[in-house]
Amino acid sequence: MLLWNRPDGPASHTLILAHGAGAPMDSPFMDDMAQRLAARGVAVARFEFPYMAARREDGRRRPPNPQAQLLNCWREIHALVRQQVTGPLAIGGKSMGGRMASLLADDLGVDALVCLGYPFHAVGKADKPRVAHLADLKTPTLILQGERDPMGDRLTVAGYSLSDAIDVHWLGAADHDLKPLKASGLTHEQHLDTAADAITAFLSGIRKP
Repeated sequence: MLLWNRPDGPASHTLILAHGAGAPMDSPFMDDMAQRLAARGVAVARFEFPYMAARREDGRRRPPNPQAQLLNCWREIHALVRQQVTGPLAIGGKSMGGRMASLLADDLGVDALVCLGYPFHAVGKADKPRVAHLADLKTPTLILQGERDPMGDRLTVAGYSLSDAIDVHWLGAADHDLKPLKASGLTHEQHLDTAADAITAFLSGIRKP
């Protein structure tokens, strides 16, 4: 099932946005970002991985499916949306959803990749980064990352070798959900607006060959 947020007028771009490991496609964060992007002219299609769809049916919490199954789901959703839209098509997602998209972006030949809170490593395991494929990524990529994200803060990420195709946009004093410390004087609303603006500007520079 696809959940669409469409602009009032013609869409400038389409973004397939996957959820993170623990929250569904219609979590407050996902709803908020999809609405903000649609208001800026970007059509957003959301979906759920099999384990999350099963949870919706019976209410039981489950761990994510094995990676191969998650990637196959991404392939199927991409093919479905590609049949429905014209113009530039980007993929991405929140945390795990974005990481799975990053593993397929080059193979799928998408126009862009957008990641919100990229899990560069598991919490407490900075010594085991999950970034090898990011060194050679060719797809134009935007990562929106909180400066104090426990899965990849600014200092830690600075030590990684990332492809020149990747632009990391840092959000001040923000965590994995892009929420800033109250002491920073910044608000979550401001950061979500900044993220939506950055994504829209990034996509506006992407043109389908």
